[in-house]
Amino acid sequence: MAAIDLDNIPAEVLSFLTERHLATFSLNAPDGSPRVTPVGFTYEPERRLARVITWADSWKTKHIRAGHDSRVAISSVDGGRWLTLYGTAIATQEPERVAEGVSRYAERYRPPKERDDRVVIEVAVTRIVGRA
Repeated sequence: MAAIDLDNIPAEVLSFLTERHLATFSLNAPDGSPRVTPVGFTYEPERRLARVITWADSWKTKHIRAGHDSRVAISSVDGGRWLTLYGTAIATQEPERVAEGVSRYAERYRPPKERDDRVVIEVAVTRIVGRA
């Protein structure tokens, strides 16, 4: 496992972060047990910001908004290539931020279905490990 320098991310890591790979979103439940769910995500290296689009009633949104442990991990794997992004999450329905999350998701994956209760989870990434 190699730590990635967030100020100097190698081209192969940036490429992996733009290729269409699904991931898992992990956080700790109030009882301390891990909760893991599949997600699509995007990463903006200049801001060290990962985004996951979801909806207001999702467990992850409720958990983050309730003020529980907001430390998360987003992990993606493709054969022997893998990355895990670690950071702290917030959930927002601010229209501009949601629109940015949806736009970036559509670029990496495909346009998502319309939802009135759309939320974007933003993760302030503090560490990336892996091998791409």
